[in-house]
Amino acid sequence: MPAARESLLDAAYAALARRPWSAVRMVDVAAAAGVSRQTLYNEFGSKDGLARALVRREADGYLAGVDRALTGHSDLRDRLTATAEWITSAARENALVRAMLTGCWSERLPSPALSAVSSTSAVPAQRRADGPLPSPGDFVALVRDRAVTVLAGPGTPKSDTADLARSCELAVRLALSCVAAPPGEGGVADLVHSILQREVG
Repeated sequence: MPAARESLLDAAYAALARRPWSAVRMVDVAAAAGVSRQTLYNEFGSKDGLARALVRREADGYLAGVDRALTGHSDLRDRLTATAEWITSAARENALVRAMLTGCWSERLPSPALSAVSSTSAVPAQRRADGPLPSPGDFVALVRDRAVTVLAGPGTPKSDTADLARSCELAVRLALSCVAAPPGEGGVADLVHSILQREVG
């Protein structure tokens, strides 16, 4: 991603931390990024385009964190526990991630339509951002499928992964429930470990 585009997204994210999206001004985002307002419009087309690109970037960052969690341990339960912990911490620390995972967009946040919007952008990254955005259900499926791919290994027949897919989806949905209602002592790790102990032995 070009440096100017990344700087503009950083500036938009920082502005959103200070004020509602409706009060974020394009001229202020451009100034904070150290570029002209025309550069901002060339990259994103509009404030809605900026919002879609920001949401897409945060979604990509969330999924990259899922990938790191899935590869950070050798034991299946530890990998799914780390993934569940990432889901809850990412949602706790990032209001956009929380909104994407739950579908609860507050009036402070941009709330771009999940469906694709027509795009005439010459910027490939913006054309991607203008495509469909994942729904909460899409995120469950994306994380489940990534987990199954990593945990089952290459070449495993799909028919052999049904139980694994169920365990992965259970861990993801349990983590999402902890986003809505944070667990007490022991946190999400104890919950996931105890459920997976019954599921995978």
